[in-house]
Amino acid sequence: MAILLFSSVKVEDERTLKQRKPNILFIAVDDLRPELNFYGASHIQSPNLDKLAKQSLVFDRAYCNVPVCGASRASILTGARPTRHRFLNARTKKDQDYPDAVSLPMLLKQNGYRTISNGKIYHHKEDDAKAWDEIWQADGLWGYALPENQEIRRNTLRGLPMEAAEVHDSVYRDGKLALKVIKDLRELKSSGKPFFLTMGVSKPHLPFCAPKKYWDLYDRKKIELPESYVQPKSTPEKAFHNYGELRNYEHIPKEGDIPVDLAKELIHGYYACVSYVDAQIGLVLNELEQLNLAEDTIVILWGDHGWNLGDHKLWCKHVTFETALRTPLVIKVPGKTNGQKTNAITEYIDIYPTLTELAGIAIPETVEGVSLVSILDGKQSEKDWAVSKFKDAVTLIKGNLFYTEWTDDNGEAYERMLFDHSKDPLELDNLAEKKAYQEKVAQLAQELREKWGKDFLKP
Repeated sequence: MAILLFSSVKVEDERTLKQRKPNILFIAVDDLRPELNFYGASHIQSPNLDKLAKQSLVFDRAYCNVPVCGASRASILTGARPTRHRFLNARTKKDQDYPDAVSLPMLLKQNGYRTISNGKIYHHKEDDAKAWDEIWQADGLWGYALPENQEIRRNTLRGLPMEAAEVHDSVYRDGKLALKVIKDLRELKSSGKPFFLTMGVSKPHLPFCAPKKYWDLYDRKKIELPESYVQPKSTPEKAFHNYGELRNYEHIPKEGDIPVDLAKELIHGYYACVSYVDAQIGLVLNELEQLNLAEDTIVILWGDHGWNLGDHKLWCKHVTFETALRTPLVIKVPGKTNGQKTNAITEYIDIYPTLTELAGIAIPETVEGVSLVSILDGKQSEKDWAVSKFKDAVTLIKGNLFYTEWTDDNGEAYERMLFDHSKDPLELDNLAEKKAYQEKVAQLAQELREKWGKDFLKP
């Protein structure tokens, strides 16, 4: 059992433990696209994330292993891949899908860390409860501020898809979250123990609720639909969906394309939420510096998966296009990072062993990821691929190629998709069925099976 790896850890006094192990501030942002200034999106106003990026290593090619929140979070926190039978959807629980895995917070707790879960870390509040010294979430299911939206929610499944209220930042859930994390930092400063402190930010997840001042940062007249606002006939129909997550909100049509004006309003709301959470994260990072904790604290910020804002005429996640798989990932390590960037292909299961190695703790046998510490040290990555999946679709990311197969329970492909990002970064020309690419498709199909192995099949 993996836990035997840690049974011989020497118990040290708290002062020695604190000197040896870095603190970790673990910031998870729900549904955050890599549409930020340090990824080339100059229209986004996120000064605090920009500042963090200048102090960190920015991963330009980080990919989630599954584009749905519950499954992605369980995968990240166990360092284990989703399979045909594990980490499948938003309802995923680590305790049910992989109870034998020693999670990252549990490992850190076993090694002297104080572990605090704030906000949305696992999808379910009580999942992996024994790994945490404290679990806290703000009140409110969806985070509306105005009474009329709460009233609508009683008569519809989810209420309005957006809200711009004239309220203080702390009225919304992420504002409350920032205040709680700041309170924790002040208490942890004198605790004598290293900490694993989390900040699970709920926006920019739907509904797009943010104080009006963040909406006012953007001019909707300048917002355009994405260049990839099309569904080419060469792309398998299986690649598209009806974005039911969005359809459940008031005033969203149940079928067909979103009207252009509404689409631009949704994009506007998403941008407002990004700027709002940027401000809340900034409060926490400023407090970290004010308390003189920054030089002893690793800061990692990640989004649990990408998100479609009209790309391929899609909204939400739940697909294997790059817009749903590529994610923001920045890691700040005092003394190591100062604004570098890397194009190394990175998987989210690599986060766990990276933090474990930085903390000087043995990596459990259940962890399948590869530590990124060598990249943090400025070395070339030896790995040039990643694998992601959603339902029957499994994607191999290899260099500039994105190859997807939809497979049945016997591992037989019934749909295929191949994009060459060097020529087609928007993924509009599916090459998988073209005669000239059949040799390459066969090669990628074999490599995908080698990387994914037995998990192509049900047990």
